[in-house]
Amino acid sequence: MEGFRVRGSREMPSAPEPRTLNPRMRWIWIDKFVEFTPRQSATAIKNVSLAEEHLHDLYPAFPIVPHSLIVEGMAQTAGILVGEARNFSEKVILAKIGRATFHRLVRPGDTIVFSARIDQMSEQGASVTGTVTVANKPVAEIELMFSHIDQNLAGLRFPEHNFVFTEQFTELLKTYRDGADVTI
Repeated sequence: MEGFRVRGSREMPSAPEPRTLNPRMRWIWIDKFVEFTPRQSATAIKNVSLAEEHLHDLYPAFPIVPHSLIVEGMAQTAGILVGEARNFSEKVILAKIGRATFHRLVRPGDTIVFSARIDQMSEQGASVTGTVTVANKPVAEIELMFSHIDQNLAGLRFPEHNFVFTEQFTELLKTYRDGADVTI
């Protein structure tokens, strides 16, 4: 049997075929902005659903949001804030997680609130402080640093289009600015 080791056999398991990732696929970890003050602060929310498969990966009988995804939500909230400060004209990437302190678990049914504030911004990048809460209870404090890669990685060639701030990301901010009312 291919891919299995049969007792008494010297056959080694075959390696699984590598999956091809869609280069256009993006993981949006925030649902919407509820506050946005350009070049200063932003607040976004994420509603956690039991239907999200990744919640069952760490502890199948006890679904929780992994801390890495909480950091990702803060990075997306803060990254859009930093990118908007320059009208999305530069590619902004997360350069460093300075600190991430966690206080409680996040479970299905919770609404995560990501609040980001720019502490410092320069030609090279920005530093941001963030707090994460659920039901006004602290979940985490996170310090992040972002880099404007067009400025900092001189000599390296990047695509002309802004592959960081895709239409999906900028649509989150546009929806907030438009008031997000949907009429039928």
